[in-house]
Amino acid sequence: MRIAGLISGTSYDGVDVAVVEFDLDGTTLHARIALADTVPYPAEVVDALQAAQHPRPVTAAAMARLDTLVGQAFAAAAAEADSVAGPLALLCSHGQTVYHWVDDDGRAKGTLQVGEPAWIAHATGVPVISGVRAADIAADGQGAPLVPLLDLLLLAGLDGNGPAAALNIGGIANLTVAADPPLGYDTGPGNCLLDLIALEATGRAYDVDGMLASQGTADTRVLGRLLADPYFARRPPKSTGREHFDAAFLARHRDALPPADLAATLTALTAETIAAEVNRYGVRTLVASGGGIDNPVLREMLADRIAGTSIHDSNWVGVPPEAKEAVLFALIGWYSWHGLPAGVPSCTGASATPVLGSFTPGSGPLRLPAPLDSAPERLVFD
Repeated sequence: MRIAGLISGTSYDGVDVAVVEFDLDGTTLHARIALADTVPYPAEVVDALQAAQHPRPVTAAAMARLDTLVGQAFAAAAAEADSVAGPLALLCSHGQTVYHWVDDDGRAKGTLQVGEPAWIAHATGVPVISGVRAADIAADGQGAPLVPLLDLLLLAGLDGNGPAAALNIGGIANLTVAADPPLGYDTGPGNCLLDLIALEATGRAYDVDGMLASQGTADTRVLGRLLADPYFARRPPKSTGREHFDAAFLARHRDALPPADLAATLTALTAETIAAEVNRYGVRTLVASGGGIDNPVLREMLADRIAGTSIHDSNWVGVPPEAKEAVLFALIGWYSWHGLPAGVPSCTGASATPVLGSFTPGSGPLRLPAPLDSAPERLVFD
């Protein structure tokens, strides 16, 4: 079964697409990545997304326009994937998160992803699964992270001399620990705060090769204030986003640091908060993905703080680091199509394990297969 997973992360740079062919053989699910690509957003979409960033006020008209623009961008990316790697049997679209609602007690109350799936279904004629976080939140979960579904299958058998874990450093960093029971949660900011300073100081959307941070020195006083934020002391399950770690958060702490020193401080914040969690659980094997692992300054800071842990890119387990989240949503699509719950309650805090997402039919009537009795025990990338 050939499924496309689509997602755009907190960097707002474009639509990540992965086309994965799945074949179930007994209790083993075999997967082959047929396509992994990023389709940049048109400038109009980037401008609209930036205008809608928290805490800026947004009208219903602007949100309706944004939902359509993102849906059309996802539709174009999906149609291209269908043409290049198709024909597709199913698409699973995460959409673009514009707000993740977590109250002061750390409880997730709601989440909003834009990108109307009808545009995708119309452009491809293929059924679309979307709205994948809502069911977990309705079951009192965080709705995030969902990546433990993939991580735990990839980490199986890697706990030789201690726990194995998977790390993704996007705008927000998240960690999955193959413990008993499994743990998975957002550790805090990945690149989101650093991206703000890089854009301000260099005009680039991120700190390319860590050049800005490499020219500065981390300020221990400011770093200490950043680390005192209550989110870091909160116990999992927990999740966060740009709604918390935003420009206003940065403005409260940045003082008068030169841009290079601030970039070095923010890079150290990401490294410190990830390392604290890796060390907390005695992780000895770390499988890393996301744009942050391409930043040599961040990677070196992290390695220095987890010296007893071996770090591997997710290519090591068969998944390109830049495509991991899109591959995840293709996998969620396969699970939901077959009536299997894809959430991990010990990671999200949900009281149940619901089947994730809602279906939008393609060009014909929606015909679901009979639900499977049990989930795969292994996932192998061929």
